[in-house]
Amino acid sequence: MVAEENQTKIAESVLTPELLKRIDAYWRAANYLSVGQIYLYDNPLLRRPLALTDVKHMLLGHWGTTPGQNFIYAHLNRVITKYDLDMIYVSGPGHGGPAVVGNTYLEGTYSEIYPDISQDEAGLRKLFLQFSFPGGIPSHASPECPGSIHEGGELDVFDCGAPQSQASRHRLLGSDRTWDRYCASSCCSASKRSINT
Repeated sequence: MVAEENQTKIAESVLTPELLKRIDAYWRAANYLSVGQIYLYDNPLLRRPLALTDVKHMLLGHWGTTPGQNFIYAHLNRVITKYDLDMIYVSGPGHGGPAVVGNTYLEGTYSEIYPDISQDEAGLRKLFLQFSFPGGIPSHASPECPGSIHEGGELDVFDCGAPQSQASRHRLLGSDRTWDRYCASSCCSASKRSINT
């Protein structure tokens, strides 16, 4: 009886091939949107061969943190939906802005807030063009991004107490990609231990 219950729980927790395929497609789309923001000036859907005139002349934006953030974002969306969670994602790598902007665009929130950045080729061109461009948006997670409550950068002070206090006060589940990289101080380490116990 216990073995059957355990097998049922395992079967329910395993990603089906179809769900895995959909999450992978979402992750690849989020990565493309992130790369497009950093590099592309025009030709957002690559309908013609890429030309030098399609690439921004001055690039600013950190690709390194982006695939990991997109991966976490995709899986957190799955978990939030599956378990109907109240959750906050604290994105510490401030220059990972293309990930946060790309995901909010992909899920439709960005276009709801900024209707001129529509969910079509013209909107995608504007999304790419505005990133780290004069008159556009910053290259890091910034207040302009829907859902952003922190202005990028290292989050040592924010990380020390915010996840703990938010989790206890609002019964939120928090996910923070920055712990290993930014928790050098004893305050942050202590806060992390208190959340994990």
